[in-house]
Amino acid sequence: MPHAAVPSSVLLASPEATEQQFYEALQHADLEKLMGVWSDEDEVSCVHPGGPRLVGLRAIRAAFETLFGQGPITVHPERVRRLQTAETAVHQVLERVQVAGPEDKPQTAWVIASNVYVKTALGWRMVLHHASPGSASDVQELSEGPAILH
Repeated sequence: MPHAAVPSSVLLASPEATEQQFYEALQHADLEKLMGVWSDEDEVSCVHPGGPRLVGLRAIRAAFETLFGQGPITVHPERVRRLQTAETAVHQVLERVQVAGPEDKPQTAWVIASNVYVKTALGWRMVLHHASPGSASDVQELSEGPAILH
């Protein structure tokens, strides 16, 4: 069942709320809800795995409209790393995507995404979604341990 359109005037109180709405829109192929998370800035951009950089709301809308023509995207954000200042938030996300495999058996694909949000008068809005193909090895993170000050 489609969700009701979410007007762009809806106040999104946190980057997490904006991100939740983004992934829910993907899972329900809800174009209006998805477009409601984007900032109305001219330079918003989106990169789908293996695709070109899309700049501007019109290009982003057209790309998601084409994707949603194939149905909902079964994607679950995992291992979100967050960096936030008063006006900007960057979320690095490991996305688990269910795709049809041989004989229509579901298989898991991994995508590494960066989502950038800015605080606006209408709350937190997305200004960048950049997704790259991942692999099963991306489930294992490589990171430095915390710095120890002596």
